[in-house]
Amino acid sequence: MLFDLRSRGRRRTVQVIYLGLALLMMGGLVLFGVGAGNGIGGLLNAFTNNGSSNSSAVNQQTTAALKLVKANPTEASAWGALIEARWSDAGQSPDFNTATSTYSAAGKKQLTLLAQDWQRYTQLTSSPSPDVAILAAEADGILERYAAESGAWQAVVNAQPTEAKGYECLAASAYAAKDTRVGNLAAAKAVSLVPKLQQLQLKTVLNGAKTNPEVAQEC
Repeated sequence: MLFDLRSRGRRRTVQVIYLGLALLMMGGLVLFGVGAGNGIGGLLNAFTNNGSSNSSAVNQQTTAALKLVKANPTEASAWGALIEARWSDAGQSPDFNTATSTYSAAGKKQLTLLAQDWQRYTQLTSSPSPDVAILAAEADGILERYAAESGAWQAVVNAQPTEAKGYECLAASAYAAKDTRVGNLAAAKAVSLVPKLQQLQLKTVLNGAKTNPEVAQEC
């Protein structure tokens, strides 16, 4: 169990984490509309922010998350909050160009740091949040780190075994990483989870992913 409240010191730690997370969530909801979208992970709506007026607030969010991690380095929830903050930071102008859907060097640096934070996060929990895993997978896909992306999508499907989208992206990233066995297994599972009328189209898309890594990047 993540939070054992029987220890007084432990209760204090949990209170600090919850306070920090509450502040981060409030900032995300007010500034970025986090959680307001549909589909896998409403957090992906951070891409829709294109004004530079938010950048300083995002930087403050990342700074707050870094302080939270420093105070609670062994708490997975603190690292998850940092991952969310870095994703929001990377998705803001000037780090992300909405017209060309490209990242600056600074934006890619944030995504690289996010990927490193994900590795630490997975060391601290055996049940990663699917929302956090999606952000890690997206970052690795953008950075063309397909084996790492595949690993993150595996965490997503472990948490959401009945969602076709996770298996689609796992298949695409596995193919991009030249892991045909995992790609084929994930593709077959994805097809089995969608309505029959969509199965042929999905098969076509996933077959294309075997030779086109861009499918994994766009997942």
